[in-house]
Amino acid sequence: MAITIAAMPAYNEAHAIADVIKGCKKYVDRVVVVDDGSTDNTVDIAESLGAYVVRHETNKGYGAALKNCFETARKLDANAMVIIDSDGQHDPSEIPKLLEPLKNGFDLVIGSRFVNGNGKNVPIYRKFGMKVLDIATYIAGGLNVTDSQSGFRAYGKKAIENINLNGTDMSAGSEILIQAKDYKLKFTEVEIHCRYDLEDCSSENPFIHGPKVLFRILKDMEYRRPLYYFSVPGLIMASTGFLMGLRFLQNYILGGSLRFGPTLLMVMLTIIGAFMVFTGIILHAISRMIFLNEHIRKQ
Repeated sequence: MAITIAAMPAYNEAHAIADVIKGCKKYVDRVVVVDDGSTDNTVDIAESLGAYVVRHETNKGYGAALKNCFETARKLDANAMVIIDSDGQHDPSEIPKLLEPLKNGFDLVIGSRFVNGNGKNVPIYRKFGMKVLDIATYIAGGLNVTDSQSGFRAYGKKAIENINLNGTDMSAGSEILIQAKDYKLKFTEVEIHCRYDLEDCSSENPFIHGPKVLFRILKDMEYRRPLYYFSVPGLIMASTGFLMGLRFLQNYILGGSLRFGPTLLMVMLTIIGAFMVFTGIILHAISRMIFLNEHIRKQ
């Protein structure tokens, strides 16, 4: 029998996880806790409250825990899954708000801190960093959303069956959106609220977390969007070199001389730019073949 579950990655969340589990149990059939190598009594608390616990012997990272959430959802034959943070930042009473669109045919529902003018309590530096990651995620091939880093989401059966994470770090949220675009998942956003006044919040330092996620997104772009990563910059460089060459040729015809430095720069820009353009085109063809093979294999 298909069920609805709430799943949460957890790492040393003994101070908050009990309230989160109790809150979730009101709205789902089963609560899943993926313990990512906690050294406190997170597991004991989760098990005492009847949660289905998956344990990592060592800390493997948020992405690895999230991967296990999807694997467990498939194992339990869940037809809907809500991912929620275990540190108390999210309000479990908003779970029905995320589950409702799944009944209307959506595959992915993102709890957004910024949709409908929301997000007034989010610190300015966080807003700026999140917007950079939103744009980078979209360019890398993901969905155009207002909160690409939200950890409060709901997934329907199609999303549960298709999403398979490769990364182990905090960039998993963006990776999911990229895969959602690949598999043409129907998505929507709903307004949620998030607390930033918690003393024992387990989130990474945003000044460390943001650049790490951005770097991973750029690496994904290298693989998934080589035309953007290689061909566009290459075309700009080659065009600049070509225009410089036309200008130098005009000066030479009018009796001027060619200076070694600028001429060498022009040649290098043209050659390197042309190489990047062709590299992007070749890698684009290869990445499309890989994606098609993966899609056929999953079918």
